[in-house]
Amino acid sequence: MDMDVEAAGDAITGGLISRAVEPAAGETPRFSGQTCLNCGTALVGKHCHGCGQAGDVHRTLAAFGHDLIHGVFHFEGKIWQTLPMLAWKPGELTRRYINGERARFVSPLALFLFMIFAMFAVFSATAGHLDDLAANKPKFAELGAAALKKGMAEAKADERDLTAQRATLVASAGDTTDVDSDLADVRDAIAGMIKAQKAMPRLQVGKAIESDKGVVFKEVHTGVATIDQGIAKAQKNPALFLYKLQNAAYKYSWALIPLSLPFIWVMFAWRRQFKLYDHAVFITYSLCFMAMLAMISALIGKYTSADGTVIALLLLVPPLHMFRQLRGAYELGNINAAVRTTYLTLASITALTIFVLLLTLLGVVG
Repeated sequence: MDMDVEAAGDAITGGLISRAVEPAAGETPRFSGQTCLNCGTALVGKHCHGCGQAGDVHRTLAAFGHDLIHGVFHFEGKIWQTLPMLAWKPGELTRRYINGERARFVSPLALFLFMIFAMFAVFSATAGHLDDLAANKPKFAELGAAALKKGMAEAKADERDLTAQRATLVASAGDTTDVDSDLADVRDAIAGMIKAQKAMPRLQVGKAIESDKGVVFKEVHTGVATIDQGIAKAQKNPALFLYKLQNAAYKYSWALIPLSLPFIWVMFAWRRQFKLYDHAVFITYSLCFMAMLAMISALIGKYTSADGTVIALLLLVPPLHMFRQLRGAYELGNINAAVRTTYLTLASITALTIFVLLLTLLGVVG
């Protein structure tokens, strides 16, 4: 219940912030013939051109609630024109907005703010509470040790069965070639797992101790006192650490735009008709779609068993969307767009990796 309330609050906050930064251009005046209640100037639009006060001054709780819902979901109707184009014609949307067709669509920044808050709200509602992690915090070494133990037990059971089969064949003068081959494979697997069990403690970074629960980190030394202290705190309370990462992702999600900007600029550095502003619009609308795709995937994964569909969406849709957006926004041919899509996919992974590393560093030292 707490998570549902928190998720709803995140979505509402994102909508209100988006509404605050979204200009009211293109909206139809509704106050012609009325006068401003502040200065008496005749109104010709939503706001007084003399003092700037809004013409619609209400004093009812119902109107207040309407403003809240209007600010979160409506965006003056523009969001219903923007989202379909963002999904199916992202290149055309980007090009038309850059060319000055602003009143018809939600601005990239406003849509980005709304999508980011909505995405984290969906993640909070579908991923479970961080307290579960605090109560059941598995160690990587423990998981590895458990998997090896289970695999070893299964392999030894197979070895016993195959040994019994071979003895029966020998007693009846049968052919043991296939059984010998299977038995050799099983014994090789057992030998490999024994080596892995012996090597596990050496794979850990820093000091570690062995116990009946497996190999557990004791201390980690990087040479930087602040980072070492942060790692120790994160290990002691991983739920708090992840909560800090989530909050940092809220605050610094905008950093994905400047992180991605150099990669886009490199692709078109010699084409002087494209400005940094154009690239920023491209990146922001692209991030909006990726956030929307992440929300859809999270909901499908939560409420259905179609894990294959989620994987297919996350692997296939982003490159296809990048291709369509590149081709339309920068007026490229299919081959040029395909080549740049390959580069942009790798660049996106690089930018996202840098972003996650920076967030982790902030979470450790913060």
